[in-house]
Amino acid sequence: MAKCISIIGENHFENWTKFRTACRGLIIREGKILLTYETKNDGQYMIPGGGLEDGETDTECLKREIAEETGLLVESSECVLEIDEYYEEWKFISLYYFCKITGETQKNLTDREKSVGMELRWIPINKAIEAFSKHNDYAATDEMRRGLYFREYTALSQTKDLWEKK
Repeated sequence: MAKCISIIGENHFENWTKFRTACRGLIIREGKILLTYETKNDGQYMIPGGGLEDGETDTECLKREIAEETGLLVESSECVLEIDEYYEEWKFISLYYFCKITGETQKNLTDREKSVGMELRWIPINKAIEAFSKHNDYAATDEMRRGLYFREYTALSQTKDLWEKK
């Protein structure tokens, strides 16, 4: 059973009426983690993954999103971490999996991903944690990035004992 952590935003409503589930892949090789990097969005990093579509299983979503964003085919572990975030009327569920690269395919970036110049970066894990640890630097200027970085910082910190064995 995956560990589950809740992040409750200051702006959360008492009851949530909308939700979104996303599956995210922790792809680690030789002490580095694969992150997406938005070259035209002030250098924003993110763990690859995205939203669950109707009729899709969690692992189907994970494999599709990783393939679309990275051009990589992967096999995944069981879910190692669930982070539930509550902001306004929303509950955002992020499911994290360790992934092993098994092949390559064609990327299929969304228009938004193309517009922000999304590319891939292999980053030493300690540097990724350091980058995400600066989440509060965005509190006054970019609440979405603050929340995203806090989520990714939490994910890497909470799975540290597992990925150190990778």
